[in-house]
Amino acid sequence: MLTTTNLRDVPAQGKITSVDIHLLQPALAARSRLLTEPHDSALRLFNGFTEGWPDLTVELYGRTAVLLNQSDPPERLHPLIPDLSAWLRDELPFLRCILLKDRRARDPDSRRGRLLFGKKPDRHILENGVTYALDLTLNQDTSFYLDTRNLRRWLKDNLTGKRVLNTFAYTGSLGVAALAGGAARVLQTDRTRRFLGLAKASITANGLRVRDGDLVAGDFFDVAARFRQAGSLFDCVILDPPFFSASKHGRVDLLGEYPRLVNKVRPLIAHDGWLVAINNALFLSGQDYLASLESLCADGYMSLETLILVPEDCTGYKEDFGSFSGRPYPTDPAPFNHPTKIAILHVRRKDGKR
Repeated sequence: MLTTTNLRDVPAQGKITSVDIHLLQPALAARSRLLTEPHDSALRLFNGFTEGWPDLTVELYGRTAVLLNQSDPPERLHPLIPDLSAWLRDELPFLRCILLKDRRARDPDSRRGRLLFGKKPDRHILENGVTYALDLTLNQDTSFYLDTRNLRRWLKDNLTGKRVLNTFAYTGSLGVAALAGGAARVLQTDRTRRFLGLAKASITANGLRVRDGDLVAGDFFDVAARFRQAGSLFDCVILDPPFFSASKHGRVDLLGEYPRLVNKVRPLIAHDGWLVAINNALFLSGQDYLASLESLCADGYMSLETLILVPEDCTGYKEDFGSFSGRPYPTDPAPFNHPTKIAILHVRRKDGKR
């Protein structure tokens, strides 16, 4: 058994040879019911932001563990990595791969990840009966967002026979969930074509058809304008933009301009349709986000239907820990339970078009 040390007291330099087990062991125990055979699902094993060690997040994708090192500089955590890797292999003997991502490294390869153990990271996971393709070194994240698991279930359960537009689709997991639930058609658009390649892999992995024009590589503002000009209507539009981006066509800013993005896609939603509105800005409080949505509903043609919460393994089980107190996030996400704030809005049209 590894000895314990208080990592918040560890200096930035110097040899460190132990892992803070009094944090990691209970976190693993709290998630033990999720660790079932055949180990083909995905979950967050440890959320350091809420469970006492902000420098570290540990996620599991099938039989691959991913260590997300948030330290600045990243080298501060490196002396602990051998012990942490050994502890994970001891506690999770089914592991066949461990990957380290130094999120604040200058080197892009270090941000994308390097292998600590094993040869090949898992390429697929199974969630709620749906297979999703992975490329854990595609980007500085893992190519698959665990915090939207409950949303994927909602999309699968509620969009049978519906037309869906997934904007800022990234690797397309939200759209794939809708397709797996029997959506009539799902169009997915993202600025980066190689990300959509993973969406295509997920679709085919489920034995579903990729139709011509279903995967659209292009700038959000340009693509949305083309759909509006063509008179395209969808029963559900998913709006999940990055925190910030800019192009010659427009700017994405989740803190200051989210309502503007909503108004870009609102004309594309059919009568009695849905808008899935996601905002993951860390510095935007839940109350402020809710107020911005309520202002959009003031005309009476849009209404807030439900909030989708983030799964508990992603938020962390901080109530089970006595060693960490204080607010883990810079703003309070309530009434949401995480900075990833997800709302479903019902949309009516003045013209009644479906």
